[in-house]
Amino acid sequence: MTWCHMQRPLPTYLVLALAFSWSLTQAAPARAAEPVEVEISGVEGDALENVRQALALPHGLVREGKVDRLWLERFARQAPEKARVALQPYGYYRARVTAAVQGGGKEKSVLAVTVEPGEPVRVAEVEVRLEGSGSKEKALAHLVTSFPVRRGEVLSQPDYERGKGALQSQAQTLGYLDASFSHHEIRISPDLATARVLLTMETGVRYRFDGVRIEGAPDYPQVFLKRFVAFKEGDPFSYAKLGETQLNFANSERFRQVVVTPQREEAKDQKVPVLIRLTAAPRRTLRPGVGYGTDTGGRFSVRYRDLNLAHEGNDLDLSIYVAERLQGFAGRYTMPDETDHRSSSAIQLNLQQEDVSTYQSRLASLELDRTFGLGRGELATVYVKFQEEFYTVGTADSRSRLVLPGFRFSKERFNDMIRPTIGYRLSFDVRGAHPYFGSDVGLAQFIGNGSVLVPLPWRLTFHARGNVGYSVLNDPFAELPPSIRFFAGGDQSVRGYAYQSLGPKDSSGKVVGGKHLLVGSMEVERALYKNWGVSLFHDIGNAFNDYARMDLHQGAGIGAHYYTPVGGLNLYFAKPLNDSRLFRIHFTVGFEF
Repeated sequence: MTWCHMQRPLPTYLVLALAFSWSLTQAAPARAAEPVEVEISGVEGDALENVRQALALPHGLVREGKVDRLWLERFARQAPEKARVALQPYGYYRARVTAAVQGGGKEKSVLAVTVEPGEPVRVAEVEVRLEGSGSKEKALAHLVTSFPVRRGEVLSQPDYERGKGALQSQAQTLGYLDASFSHHEIRISPDLATARVLLTMETGVRYRFDGVRIEGAPDYPQVFLKRFVAFKEGDPFSYAKLGETQLNFANSERFRQVVVTPQREEAKDQKVPVLIRLTAAPRRTLRPGVGYGTDTGGRFSVRYRDLNLAHEGNDLDLSIYVAERLQGFAGRYTMPDETDHRSSSAIQLNLQQEDVSTYQSRLASLELDRTFGLGRGELATVYVKFQEEFYTVGTADSRSRLVLPGFRFSKERFNDMIRPTIGYRLSFDVRGAHPYFGSDVGLAQFIGNGSVLVPLPWRLTFHARGNVGYSVLNDPFAELPPSIRFFAGGDQSVRGYAYQSLGPKDSSGKVVGGKHLLVGSMEVERALYKNWGVSLFHDIGNAFNDYARMDLHQGAGIGAHYYTPVGGLNLYFAKPLNDSRLFRIHFTVGFEF
């Protein structure tokens, strides 16, 4: 890519343009002046908003810009009572309200409403009780102790209803489907000064799951489909488990539509059967793809997938990809576990050729792995990888044969996979090799990655990530092949530098990669409109052979983001802080965890 030099760096202009665009989004659209205005004084907050809604002008009072004066006068006579009723939910039962129409004719008419709220009703007693078999549930007991209406505070009926709703919703979530309020009242004293809140919820008996009936996917064996069900017969009934089941089916990519329905009307002895209706997606797909990334250049790919090989739910995934700097074939055959939808066994073949500024490599690898689903968002994989690689690094040609047993672990939790605003991801990979098992070199290697998203005020999101790599070799003069050496620089590393252009150099000055890696990044994004965002970032890191001599490079810049249903489009302008060049452009698709 060609870089343009200018007296004022391009990011400066982008900052100005984006700041101007942001200011436009904050400006309220101009509206034509209304011929009638309602002015309310003497009250504020939620009570004011409730009065304002109660005094919304009726449709037809203003026609073609003219006010029906008789109708306005009639509405003004009704306004005090409407306002008093609107104040009562917030504890104001002794309010005095007056309303009068001012102006008119050629002037704008004003309905002036003056409120004297008086002393509010305060809560003298709050008694919230649980009865029934669920009265000892900790989640319900917590809602009782944290009930939003408290003794000594001003009575707020919206808070009272919110507390009731939370109790009923939590009871049903826990499986107490017959939960109801046997007693619920607010007693206000005759002098309108104090109130007593009395609330009793009868939880009833806890329901449990009965059997599951799955319809609509006859090509898949039942034992395979039941892997996605998040509950077992006899488990406490839970709407959260029903939602998790629906998500498990949907995320499998095998079904166009998933409808999970509890058959409440068919429940017997407090056991609820569940019906799952599926609409299967096409079993076989062939998808071409065209794209561009600043790390790989332009690329074209063809992917074939069979999601139900041998009618056992086995997954065959084959891909051919061709890019300017990377070409290859990848094939994976996955055999699902019979009990857990996240667990599987797989065999994977990878053939690739890579030609970047720092090295050229031809690689063939075969991997056998076994993946286990642990807790929510947690995966653990044990594997063994056989690989042979022919490569040129710097001016040296070489060949490598490795047998790499290893263990991978990852845990992630994000609120959204397309445009997350909160969450984290942690992963690590521990692997090793030894000549005794057929490798050319003995080594142990650790790779760790972490990412965290934190929401901030003003539609800001803070994103931090870190990458670390560490290698130990039995022979200090042995060399690692490029596929397991560490390099820095590029879209997902230190932005502002070319892909894998950072690392130790040989005697001729060419980057040859290192045994260790340390990279960190901080980015703050401001959301704009519904699908846009802008960000500022700072990256630091490098690959190296000796911690005592590591030379960390830095990059900083600005990003623009557009979010689509299939992922984000991210354009970055990055300034390398250890380089004389003005900037480098980076483009990526999707959110990198």
